Amino acid sequence: MAASNIETVVNLCKRRGLVFPAGEIYGGTRSAWDYGPLGVELKENIKRQWWRHMVTSRQDVVGVDTSIIQPTPVWEASGHVEVFTDPLVESLYTHKRYRADHLLEAYEEKHGHPPANGLDDINDPVTGQPGKWTEPREFSGLLKTYLGPVDDKEGLHYLRPETAQGIFINFKNVMGSSRQKPPFGIANTGKSFRNEITPGNFIFRTREFEQMEMEFFVKPGEDEEWHQTWIDDRFNWYVNLGIDPENLRLYEHPQEKLSHYSKRTVDVEYAFNFAGSKWGELEGVANRTDYDLKTHAEHSGEDLSFFDQESGERWIPYCIEPAAGLGRAMMAFLVDAYHEDEAPNTKGGVDKRTVLKLDRRLAPVKVAVLPLSKKETLTPTAQKVAAELRGMWNVDYDTSGAIGRRYRRQDEIGTPFCVTVDFDTLEDNAVTVRERDTMSQERVSLDKLTGYLAERLAGC
Repeated sequence: MAASNIETVVNLCKRRGLVFPAGEIYGGTRSAWDYGPLGVELKENIKRQWWRHMVTSRQDVVGVDTSIIQPTPVWEASGHVEVFTDPLVESLYTHKRYRADHLLEAYEEKHGHPPANGLDDINDPVTGQPGKWTEPREFSGLLKTYLGPVDDKEGLHYLRPETAQGIFINFKNVMGSSRQKPPFGIANTGKSFRNEITPGNFIFRTREFEQMEMEFFVKPGEDEEWHQTWIDDRFNWYVNLGIDPENLRLYEHPQEKLSHYSKRTVDVEYAFNFAGSKWGELEGVANRTDYDLKTHAEHSGEDLSFFDQESGERWIPYCIEPAAGLGRAMMAFLVDAYHEDEAPNTKGGVDKRTVLKLDRRLAPVKVAVLPLSKKETLTPTAQKVAAELRGMWNVDYDTSGAIGRRYRRQDEIGTPFCVTVDFDTLEDNAVTVRERDTMSQERVSLDKLTGYLAERLAGC
């Protein structure tokens, strides 16, 4: 389907246990979400595919898992304490707060030109009234916490806004212990926190989120070629996992809007068709030059340069950073996989079918075992089949409702294969295997079932 029906996908996520509002029994919140049983599996599968592609399948990338709470000097050195701020304005009508730059960008995207009179030309997003705004003031995106018994300046720490800095401060440790040398990369995944002014669009923009980042260290002068290599690689990763390339684009950041550390940044974006904005960033691929290693070397006094024995030169590596948001990737995979079609029913007609055509490697449940009847004659065999398959994959076991209805339940969560144990199974030791997308069915003997599925679920 076209990547437009966000609300339908959100409702499916809530109904089928992929994502719930955090603290829902207390009213919930727009800025935080809990991942349910199926959401956890999908999220972990995406992360697993990222790690496999970026780390374990490569000789030149290794992984770390760094602390969420780093010493405060880390964030002072990186520039986050000083420059990780946004201009904030408040509507005099609703007293809601917005990023001034976002309001201006949304106006320009809608009208094709910037507002002639700045914020005065921008209507209130809620009431539609002519804009009346406070003067912009800087708002810190860092979330603070305090360590120790007293909430004072000495105990002030920050929850990390990105996983990248944990990589940079461990550059020397990792390079020495893993015997790597440039060009090589260090990958890091985990939770990050940003005090977003206007979180929203479901799991797209939240204050607590999960990142998948890799810093690839290269020789100065080779950075531009490596940067383009990683831009192409990251775009193709989404396509390889099932995203329609027509729904993806590469967005080049204008020079005047680059982050303070960036020489060039290109985003991989997906056509979510949000209200007011068609495209949403999935990840950024930045050429951070030698900014991070140089600034940490200056502030810490530690030598973070590399001695190139081949050339006899010492230099500080440049860094290429592919930085992806796990929640955003999950949302894109869900929206792109959502389809509605028709399936035959037992009465000779057709029913509307909702199906998530997720890549098999991402599907939360790989196989569903469905005994045709709850009768005790089928139960032992069906349970045995399910138990054997669970040794390799996440398997669902469902006995509730007509077989067609059970197929539909599996289709809408993206289960690639349904295995039906019927009364013929007791005679021929075979089961019916149904494929999700084509709905084709094939009779497979029990002794060949695991191999049959393993061939089709390779890489899962």
